[in-house]
Amino acid sequence: MLFTANNKCIVAVKAAFLGVVFAIGGCGVIDKHVEWETIEPQSYPVLTAVGYAPIASQRGDSESVKLIMAMKASKLDAYRELAEQVYGQKLEGNQSLSSLVVESETLHASVEGIIRGAEVVKAYPVGDDTYVTELSLDMQQVYNLYLTTAKPRRVKDVKYY
Repeated sequence: MLFTANNKCIVAVKAAFLGVVFAIGGCGVIDKHVEWETIEPQSYPVLTAVGYAPIASQRGDSESVKLIMAMKASKLDAYRELAEQVYGQKLEGNQSLSSLVVESETLHASVEGIIRGAEVVKAYPVGDDTYVTELSLDMQQVYNLYLTTAKPRRVKDVKYY
């Protein structure tokens, strides 16, 4: 292919244009400043949970030790119920058949999570053999605790320089 003076000029202009494009776009000359704002929910529910524990079934040498153990067990039961409300419950089930007859069936439930900010509303014995603990969890307090550790945010404004 023969190049004339006109073709050489067009090739030179194209090369110069590409050089300018790469110089401006590739060097990151444009900078930006991003302003963030936190996202707050519109409403906050208050969750409640009740935990129960039998007193006589607790391990201990005296009735007072059994009562203290039942207090602890009922509080843990109430926390478990709060965790179920916040995180849900994981269920696993198995069923086995032999000759189209159910041989065994199992169901396993578990809950896992962290509850912060719960308050004991009441703790009291019911009758002679049950201890009850009532908890409440204000989700606004949970949100405020959450903000101290992981600041949720969204883009408020972007300025390019």
